[in-house]
Amino acid sequence: MSERVIPLIDQRLKARAAVVPTTPIAATGLLGDALGRPLRDLRISVTDRCNFRCSYCMPKSIFDKDYPYLPHSALLSFEEITRIARQFVAHGVQKIRLTGGEPLLRKNIEILIEQLAALRTTEGRPLDITLTTNGSLLERKARDLKAAGLRRVTVSLDGLDDAVFRAMNDVDFPVADVLRGIEAAREAGLGPVKINMVVKRGTNEHEILPMARHFKGTGAVLRFIEYMDVGATNGWRMDEVMPSAEVVRHIHQELPLVQLEPSAPGETAERWGYADGSGEIGVISSVTQAFCRDCNRARLSTEGKLYLCLFATQGHDLKPLVRGGASDAELASAIAAIWQGRDDRYSELRASMPPDQSTGGRRIEMSYIGG
Repeated sequence: MSERVIPLIDQRLKARAAVVPTTPIAATGLLGDALGRPLRDLRISVTDRCNFRCSYCMPKSIFDKDYPYLPHSALLSFEEITRIARQFVAHGVQKIRLTGGEPLLRKNIEILIEQLAALRTTEGRPLDITLTTNGSLLERKARDLKAAGLRRVTVSLDGLDDAVFRAMNDVDFPVADVLRGIEAAREAGLGPVKINMVVKRGTNEHEILPMARHFKGTGAVLRFIEYMDVGATNGWRMDEVMPSAEVVRHIHQELPLVQLEPSAPGETAERWGYADGSGEIGVISSVTQAFCRDCNRARLSTEGKLYLCLFATQGHDLKPLVRGGASDAELASAIAAIWQGRDDRYSELRASMPPDQSTGGRRIEMSYIGG
């Protein structure tokens, strides 16, 4: 029998050491990258584990019972995460999103939320603390999350048909439990709840209209996401991508839509409102309509590696600085130097890349740094 090979572990460990620059870089709240993009949004993965096995994120063929997840000792503590986040806030971050894996699997995550909620922006305002979840644990945790200081939740839900949903999560988890979690979040005040649906042609595009009908008028914001070529394990193919423009046309035929202005600079979702005023949907088109030029997001992995793009091939390891005695000023300078050198714009360049580079590169996995 041949030895089983897991291709992800080297990618997780591959990172440049973060270096403190010789000349300190003061935190002014106005940090820009090499293309002039500000740093406003930090996404923090708190675990590499998930209880779902969605084919586009953590396929069961790779993430099986023998998969070597990171040991607890490798993960950043809540105090370490908060310390790093504080330096990002000093550089201008206004929003922090907790992701995974499935972030609600991280024990006592409410403690981390309380610590992050105590931070203030450079203007003295509370941070926008949000969390993305598959919703499986949301019903029991929603009130405690709100009490800890969480502002909003985004729930991943790829269809209302129970058979389709169970097949896509690949662990036979019922859609009804997620819907109860969404309602619990709404009742707890974690709104407006956003619902993310990854549309994969040939798998769940027939669920677009049922999802739109279901959430129309509920106050929830349903967002349709193009199936993306993140990582190297989901078998991505361009012919399985349903362009957002096609999704909008499909909904508009039954439920008339009007385009809305972006809610904030760097917003990833193009907004559309129902013509009768009963709510809105969003479409995220990172494959067919790249939004790299406005991207203001950084991503921190669960063990302290900083990634500058969802499609990155290498990170910058902050943990040696955090655990090696670096001062806050030195940590802030290191982060600033990394961001100032950022010129990532993978989605804009994808169309001009040779096929082996655009679809076969060893990019970091979405389950590791969140979407």
